[in-house]
Amino acid sequence: MSLRAPLNQVLGLGTAKDGTGHFWRQRISGIALVLLGLWFVASVVSLGALQYDAVIDFISRPLNSVLMLLTCLAVAYHSNLGVQVVIEDYVHANGLKLAALILSRFAHVFVAALSVYAILLIGLGA
Repeated sequence: MSLRAPLNQVLGLGTAKDGTGHFWRQRISGIALVLLGLWFVASVVSLGALQYDAVIDFISRPLNSVLMLLTCLAVAYHSNLGVQVVIEDYVHANGLKLAALILSRFAHVFVAALSVYAILLIGLGA
């Protein structure tokens, strides 16, 4: 017995079978952000005065660089997932929805790449 309406069965409409995966990716990235966020807040508090040299020295340490990279990538990924849901739920015109999803993805990738570049530049001492 199917719970789908007869018209949906004829038209082949129904679940996209991707919602559960998206749900779990959002939750896992959220957990990662909680852990990385706690590290980040504790690190910023331990720096005391946020002087330029102290922050550069902090980011140039290998462990801090890696954790900072993970934080930036997790933020960009989690944000992309959230914005995607908002666009899919509230933008109803198909062309505008597609354009907004593509623009959102490019913007998130650009911000993530820029973050990685900046952290690597500081971390490698360039």
